[in-house]
Amino acid sequence: MTIQTPVEANARVYATPKVPAIAICLDGCEPEYLDRAIEDGLMPTLKRMRETGTDRLAHSVIPSFTNPNNLSIATGQPPKVHGICGNYLIDPESGEEVMMNDVRFLRAPTVFQSFYDAGARVAVVTAKDKLRALLGAGLKFDEGRAKCFSAERADSTTEAEHGQETASSWLGMAQPEVYSADLSEFVFAAGVKLLKEWQPDVMYLTTTDYIQHKFAPEQPEAKAFYEMFDRYLTELDALGAAIVVTADHGMKPKHHADGSPNVIYVQSLLDEWLGAGQARVILPITDPYVVHHGALGSFATAYLPEGSDQSAIIERLAARDELILVVDKAEAMRRFDLPGDRIGDIVMISGENICIGTSEERHDLAALKEPLRSHGGLTEQEVPFIVNRVLDLPDQPEQLRNFDAFFYATMAAAQ
Repeated sequence: MTIQTPVEANARVYATPKVPAIAICLDGCEPEYLDRAIEDGLMPTLKRMRETGTDRLAHSVIPSFTNPNNLSIATGQPPKVHGICGNYLIDPESGEEVMMNDVRFLRAPTVFQSFYDAGARVAVVTAKDKLRALLGAGLKFDEGRAKCFSAERADSTTEAEHGQETASSWLGMAQPEVYSADLSEFVFAAGVKLLKEWQPDVMYLTTTDYIQHKFAPEQPEAKAFYEMFDRYLTELDALGAAIVVTADHGMKPKHHADGSPNVIYVQSLLDEWLGAGQARVILPITDPYVVHHGALGSFATAYLPEGSDQSAIIERLAARDELILVVDKAEAMRRFDLPGDRIGDIVMISGENICIGTSEERHDLAALKEPLRSHGGLTEQEVPFIVNRVLDLPDQPEQLRNFDAFFYATMAAAQ
């Protein structure tokens, strides 16, 4: 390995790895997916890791969406530290609704940058390109010690910008279709090749939840996905790396018995109570991948008009059976470690089998071919946390966070 001393990142000290330290984020991996696949004998390597290594459940950050959790894993800290509290926000500077995938929104260095600055070799492979710039913030690609690229743009990677020229040709796999399991398989295959040929000190592999949005744990397509993952996990494990397998969030069905989406449209309610357009509801799950979820998740924030009776509005919303939590900004910041300048006046979380929308006419659900499955709330907060080494980890999910992944991966790699 290329470094000889521990690395400090965002007030946490990471052990010096003697072997490559790998964290794998299985996007949307509700723990039941692993249980079902293991029961069917499809994941022998993960089954062995659970039996001979360390098997726990952890909590993701809230909102249980992709960007906040990937950046929490990447920084080892919650959103109040790194600033990424959704996929989408109202930019406080401009007042415009924008994607939160620009590096300017990141308020803390990543663990990857800290390791790189200490002289380590760092590799990051993500399925979706929306995460690549954030995860690669602070890395330099002119010294041959960093690689950061996405499967989604594998045909157009360059040595100068990503540390890898034309990743698809290098890997011998075509650039995958974005709405496919192949996007995640590319990530796993790239991880194996990097580990064999390049030996990074730390490596992060993060996937897409396309399969999880479409298929429940008992369905063959979901089981096939995890069987495929286990094959690559077998190779990574055999190569001697210390590995943590976790997820950014879980996934729950959000539909009626007839398969139609189960949604509470909060913008419509606030328009009715306060007047059209007086309040502004933001859905932080919003991203370009509408086939996944139609911008429907279980977490929303709302900006209320000046002078409105905030307590009365919270009380009316909290009385709705569809919502399991409605709190003001201060309580949301305290409870979920969120940055106050990037959320609205109130935060709403819906129940296990229902989503929050703005108004019915604003959601294009034509692309949803299967009954809606989504995430974002408290019921999707519990995620797997599995290590291929024996470590003394907390037994309760609320005491172990998915963003502890690299802390424990490096600890395992230092044994």
